[in-house]
Amino acid sequence: MQVEFRLPSLGADMESATLTQWLKKPGDSVRRGEAIAVVETEKGLIDIESYDDAAVTSLVVTPGAKITVGTVMAHLTVEGAAAAPAHVPVGQPAASAAAPPTPAAAPQPAAVPAAAAPPAAGRLRLSPAARRRAHELGLSPEVLEQQADAGVVHVEDVERLAAAARATAAPAEARSAMRSVIGSAMARAKREIPHYYLGHTVDFGAARAWLQRYNAARPVQERLVEGLLVTKAVALAAAHVEGFNGYFRDGRFERAGAVHVGTAIALRGGGLVAPALLDADRKDLRTLMHEFSNLVARVRAGHMRSSEFAAATITVTSLGEDGVETLYPIINPPQVAIVGTGRVAERPWVYQGVVSIRPLLAVTLAADHRVTDGRIGSRFLQAIAELLAAPERL
Repeated sequence: MQVEFRLPSLGADMESATLTQWLKKPGDSVRRGEAIAVVETEKGLIDIESYDDAAVTSLVVTPGAKITVGTVMAHLTVEGAAAAPAHVPVGQPAASAAAPPTPAAAPQPAAVPAAAAPPAAGRLRLSPAARRRAHELGLSPEVLEQQADAGVVHVEDVERLAAAARATAAPAEARSAMRSVIGSAMARAKREIPHYYLGHTVDFGAARAWLQRYNAARPVQERLVEGLLVTKAVALAAAHVEGFNGYFRDGRFERAGAVHVGTAIALRGGGLVAPALLDADRKDLRTLMHEFSNLVARVRAGHMRSSEFAAATITVTSLGEDGVETLYPIINPPQVAIVGTGRVAERPWVYQGVVSIRPLLAVTLAADHRVTDGRIGSRFLQAIAELLAAPERL
């Protein structure tokens, strides 16, 4: 059967993206989880992956087009069992493309025809289609005149120059755009989600001692970081305490079948993204560390995967590296909870009946009052603390 491949939502702060490249052409086969296209958002380049084993029937959107979440990007043919007709998370509205559909052909770089007559000195000739595309992309004729080779300018030339202009955009402008998008999403989250906040101080001594022993027996490239223990503890707690792992959509809570922990990562030059470590509760620490290192490297290189953004069921964020001891984060909708941590600080603490200096970690929870309350939230934080007190269970 034929299904529509749509631009998925890659976070509450995303409304649109620009298609930069097709990785498949009509007739190609694609496996579930394999990338079909690359889009550009304020967060960087993101591979959009298929939800099905299928064959590409047609491509609808032209590279360079800015499209909204829910836009049909391509048509796929799926054999066997029926598949969902739209690859958009529940609750995301379908939308029409920002640019008119184009014939389903793999985009190829266009060369100026050899027979074309040379333009008048200092002038460019734009085809009617190229002129319309330049207007859609906000590319002025003056820019084309400065950057394009002499000759007739076609649609493909316009899209190539628009992509180059985005790639060389001033960092300050990119940071400003991302900050605006993040700010709008967080303002909406605070208006619409009835947050409640809890904090718990965790004795991190057992976790730190275990981590030191673990790392001492392994080469540098296989060592773990403290934050990974927190991530795994949150994943296990979310799997066992009801009400923190999932989404609030259409007026009700939807429990997620797996625990995908969104991990807040700071971008070079400013900004923040929170792609997910998939099935974090089921993987051992060594595997999670490998995936986390790979994730950070790809995010900071500006290239990510759609599944990592669409899948997160709960988020963990930390400002410990910046010296912050306590933070109170905002929920990333449609998720219903986020856990924050600061730096591990040495403080006086009663340990085994004696006051001593211990490494303490402040763990905070922001949760959705439509789904849970403070009493359940306290159980969730206590479960995290108990897991960190017995790191061999992680």
